[in-house]
Amino acid sequence: MIPFEWDWKEFFAVFVTLFAVIDILGSIPVLISLKEKMGYIRSFYAVILSGILMILFFFLGRPFLNLFGLSEHSFAVGGSIVIFLLALEMVLGRDIFHPDANPKAGTLVPIAFPLIAGAGTLTTIMSLKATFETNGKNAFVILAAIVCNLVVVYIVLKSLKWIQKAIGVSGLIAIRKFFGVILLAIAVQIFVKNIGKIGF
Repeated sequence: MIPFEWDWKEFFAVFVTLFAVIDILGSIPVLISLKEKMGYIRSFYAVILSGILMILFFFLGRPFLNLFGLSEHSFAVGGSIVIFLLALEMVLGRDIFHPDANPKAGTLVPIAFPLIAGAGTLTTIMSLKATFETNGKNAFVILAAIVCNLVVVYIVLKSLKWIQKAIGVSGLIAIRKFFGVILLAIAVQIFVKNIGKIGF
């Protein structure tokens, strides 16, 4: 008997959401710049560190929220607002979030965090968990989507120069805006599903 409930539609929705939030394709110019400064990027190490951050937050996010007396639904609503703003950045091409400049370029900072497993990604993971687990679905689907996204991230990190030449600057901009629109719709959906479950 299968120990979990698999849902391809849910998996695809979670995968696309995380793919859009991580925005690894949109980060290619930054990653290329970092690679030139560092000499090389430890792709596998960066992916492992990012995965550890995502999975830890997936499992320990609930106890962390309990410390502050917050529910997953309220966190999901707050996360949907962050996702909405991230999507606006992608669509409008304007910087809403201004990360602190860090002179120490490295695999952990800023590649693993915050480029791959940033605040937006971690917030999205908690929002997705609150949204889908309440529907009786198994957490395995979300974890599988996280792993698949990490595989995509690894492939991109190992193929930075080739991807840049193949897609071009205009292509990267178009892809970023396309996923930005999808992310806007997803943010609204998460907001609507959770706002009514918050006790005021």
